Amino acid sequence: MAVEPYQEDLAGTCVDAGGSAIGMPQLCGDWIGNQVFWLIITLVVIYFILARVALPRIASVLAERQGSITNDIAAAEDLKAKAQEAEAAYDKALADARTEAQAIAQQTRDEIKADLDAEMAKADAEISAKAAESEKAIAEIRAGAMQNVEVVAKDTAAAIVAALGVTADEAKINAAVDSQLKG
Repeated sequence: MAVEPYQEDLAGTCVDAGGSAIGMPQLCGDWIGNQVFWLIITLVVIYFILARVALPRIASVLAERQGSITNDIAAAEDLKAKAQEAEAAYDKALADARTEAQAIAQQTRDEIKADLDAEMAKADAEISAKAAESEKAIAEIRAGAMQNVEVVAKDTAAAIVAALGVTADEAKINAAVDSQLKG
């Protein structure tokens, strides 16, 4: 029995002699009109579902997101302006604090200098007083030493004259020592 490679059944479908479909049924020329019809119906239904249901929801979500983004940008700009104001206030406060610190430091330096000058003047006065006392004591010691030198010189001169075997009176020895001490 010979098998025909292609034959149509009563319903107009592409089947082989055994009744099973051959090749790709989508490419069967008998079915293309029907497939195109259902394709158009399906595309129209998808279009209306998207246009009436999905796209308005997506558009509202996008609009809401855009509104949120716009609000967030405005809030960020406000916060940025506040941050810049806060930074300017901080910089001003810092500059004022530095100026005040310099003024306090200068005042402290002036007070220390005044205290130091007062203490130096007090120390100079004490040193001058002690120097005057020391000079007075030195003058007294010098005067006492001069008297002692005069007495020792007179005694030594009398002893030298006596050692030489000459007798000299005290008035001549005193006059000779006094003339030598005066210069």
